[in-house]
Amino acid sequence: MKNKEKQSFLDWFLSSQGATSVAVVILGFLIGTILVLLVGRNPSGLFKAIGQSIIGKAGKNGAWNFRNVGETLAYSIPYILCGLSMGFAARVGLFNIGAEGQYIVGMLAAQAVAVCIPSFPFQWLICLLVAIVAGAIWGGIVGFLKAKYKVSEVVATIMLNYIALYLFRIIAFKMPAGLTNRTYQTAPLQSGALLSKFLIKTSNLNIGFFFMIAACLIYWFIMEKTKMGFAFRATGYNKDAARCSGINADSAIASSMAISGAFAGLAGACVLLGGAYTTGRIIQGMDNYGFMGIAVALVGNSRALGIFLAGLLFGVLKQSQSIMQGMNIPKEITFIIQGLIVIFIALRSGLELVKAYRSRVLVRKEAQKV
Repeated sequence: MKNKEKQSFLDWFLSSQGATSVAVVILGFLIGTILVLLVGRNPSGLFKAIGQSIIGKAGKNGAWNFRNVGETLAYSIPYILCGLSMGFAARVGLFNIGAEGQYIVGMLAAQAVAVCIPSFPFQWLICLLVAIVAGAIWGGIVGFLKAKYKVSEVVATIMLNYIALYLFRIIAFKMPAGLTNRTYQTAPLQSGALLSKFLIKTSNLNIGFFFMIAACLIYWFIMEKTKMGFAFRATGYNKDAARCSGINADSAIASSMAISGAFAGLAGACVLLGGAYTTGRIIQGMDNYGFMGIAVALVGNSRALGIFLAGLLFGVLKQSQSIMQGMNIPKEITFIIQGLIVIFIALRSGLELVKAYRSRVLVRKEAQKV
């Protein structure tokens, strides 16, 4: 009986993507703990930093300081949105490496409205909308090329990432005060374009958090509750079978990339207008939120809830870096933990070999009984 229970648990674990995701996260932190010991530091500092990023910490007078919590949630916004961008395409059988470029284009569109147009009521909302549209167009280009001409979305998105980066720089330099006192910034962002802070005013937590929550719900509703979502998922499972069933696979590919781009474009606007910047940006390199979105989607199994939780995890690791430095623990440990988690997730396909082996053993036992 005990063997049967153990076998049942193992079968459940091998078949549950959620369980394996939790396991690889724990394993990543375990190895991170060992690394902290190897550099001669107390690993409790690592977990104290993570704890402070999650629940804040008490000040000298005993009052709680929740700024760290606000920063954690603020960092999680672009991680989750870019994770949704990658995950949505993945559910349709596409590999969207272009979330970074879509993020940059969304930021550029939002910046054009926030810098070049005088302040007006609900300017921030227009900034978000144009960012969403710009990201959708940038992603839609890839979807169109993939659907119409069978161009590899991997190659197309990589190239468009760099086109977006240098297009941003060319246009941003032409914005008002594009080069002020030899610093790479434009004129100040209009006050009406900034996203309002809420709840924890000492942090950069802003109303973009609510738009991120809405994006997660939209992702879930489209993919799980609509006819269009069924077409997306069917195309992802098998394009040829989807076509034979009357589904327009080419349309699903093109529209899914546009929706993916919209999520990443929104992320760009939220980062620009969220409070960390007072002027427009002239970026010198990529922020890497789009690339980190790939990891977030992998850890979250490309599901809305999983991506949300994975994005929060990456936000915690990001905010804990500054706290760890104050404890003389190298912040690079968090990058290593993130990398290990992604590697272990990628190795999860090896579990399929274990499942196949166990199935063969079970078939042999049943055959011997007969």
